[in-house]
Amino acid sequence: MFPTNLIRPEIADLEPYTPILPLEVLAARLNLPIERLVKLDANENPYGPSPRALEALAREPFLHIYPDPGHTRLRAALSEYAGQPVERILCGAGADELIDLILRLCLTPGAVVIDCQPTFGMYSFDTGVCGGRVVDVPRRTDFSLDLEGVERAARASHARVLFLTSPNNPTGNLLPPEHLERLLRLPLLVVVDEAYIEFAGVDQGFGGWVGRYENLAVLRTFSKWAGLAGLRVGYGLLPEWLAEQLWKIKQPYNVSVAGQVAAIASLEDRAHLMNNVARIVAERERLLPLLTAVPYLRPLPSAANFILCRVEGRSAREVKLALEQQGILVRYYHTPLLRDYIRVSIGTPEQSAILLEALRALV
Repeated sequence: MFPTNLIRPEIADLEPYTPILPLEVLAARLNLPIERLVKLDANENPYGPSPRALEALAREPFLHIYPDPGHTRLRAALSEYAGQPVERILCGAGADELIDLILRLCLTPGAVVIDCQPTFGMYSFDTGVCGGRVVDVPRRTDFSLDLEGVERAARASHARVLFLTSPNNPTGNLLPPEHLERLLRLPLLVVVDEAYIEFAGVDQGFGGWVGRYENLAVLRTFSKWAGLAGLRVGYGLLPEWLAEQLWKIKQPYNVSVAGQVAAIASLEDRAHLMNNVARIVAERERLLPLLTAVPYLRPLPSAANFILCRVEGRSAREVKLALEQQGILVRYYHTPLLRDYIRVSIGTPEQSAILLEALRALV
């Protein structure tokens, strides 16, 4: 066994993050053809990239050349889309990379990050990787923030970073503006992750607040609304002081040529993609009452492209596994706050019909 004294102790003790498995691995595990799988476990866009993005990828002649480290054309397009100057925009290999970069910049060993569970698991995971300490302020029973709890924790721990998600994953609720305004008074960096904001309406987001508040950063991604999850393109809207420091530590070629080309083409094809977003939102609203009619499910309203459902009278994990055996994949969390829930990504109407039939058969 390799000597553990060469490994940082906080990494040796870190619980690995559990990602969603790819289609081919799942199909082999379940002994089913890939086309039989109904994949509703990772909040992916069932309609995929825009045709213009696919065409741009097929035409790109410079895949053998390193990508632009400054993301020049992409940041210019994002400046127009997000309404922020290019100086406040930094791109990453998904928003995940930007979460990691921010924590590597801000944390010293033992420094505190406030996390409001249940929420996206990468905040606490990356805090551990960076040698920080998570102080968890659980959400209330309706999954709203415990504002007083966050304020107490921030002051007692001298926390450096607070992560908030809007719409929150996996609960689907939006962050009220007055709550953010209150929390921005704290002496720490507030990072608002807007990975799903297009499904709520970009006007519900806080990108326009960046610059007005020196301690606010907003993260977004092309994974969901633009169907580019496999290409890993995200971006941050950042105050200038933060952007300047993050440029120092990001990997030079962190966003691939393919990622930049597809993201630019996606922004040029917004009408097509936003039509797909509208289809997903319409399916979400159609599916919600149908899930409510399943006797053992209590779905929550959502502003994202997924619905969190409480499972009553039976094991949520058993429901997840029973669906999986039929090739229907939904998300289950092995955590105390969510052990009675499953999360269902919004797919096509055809996928919803298969899901509903299977759920009803489990009654």
